[in-house]
Amino acid sequence: MKINKNVQVNVYNLKSPRTGDEVPNQFVVDVMTDKGRRSVFKSYNTIIAVIDEIGCVTLDKNSWDCSATTGKYRNQFLGENIAETRKKIKQGIYTLADLN
Repeated sequence: MKINKNVQVNVYNLKSPRTGDEVPNQFVVDVMTDKGRRSVFKSYNTIIAVIDEIGCVTLDKNSWDCSATTGKYRNQFLGENIAETRKKIKQGIYTLADLN
């Protein structure tokens, strides 16, 4: 396997808005390449959302709205509430795809 030395990966837990503590099982994976940053939100072992290098958002069609906890941290990751997310899906601003 060839490893691209120009790629940097940073993984961190999202933080509770109530306590400021890191939340287990709610992760952001940032991948920095020569094209820019791609951010992935994972809840447990499931990819929920991806923001690509040009800012386009893709949500997992099966899991983007699977639970209240995942939804809370998806909202934090996207910086919006669920009504805004639903509107952007309906308008075609966000794409739904099988990410898992």
